[in-house]
Amino acid sequence: SPLCKLPAGATGRVCRLQGDSGFRQRVREMGFGEAALVTKLSGSVTSLCLINGTRIALNHSAAMSIWVEPLPAGAR
Repeated sequence: SPLCKLPAGATGRVCRLQGDSGFRQRVREMGFGEAALVTKLSGSVTSLCLINGTRIALNHSAAMSIWVEPLPAGAR
């Protein structure tokens, strides 16, 4: 499901990136590559995420284009 649907406090593994090649390259450079772990800290319109120890805010459109597989609580 899209990153924007991940509940606050939950962690997911990036499984797919949608959008044009420029967008996919930019988010990969920010750390959102396939198989990366991302924790959603807060937000619905703007998603505040923690990835590779860095907090990154994404607008709704970007968060809709990053698909994640939710991980069970406590899994890493």
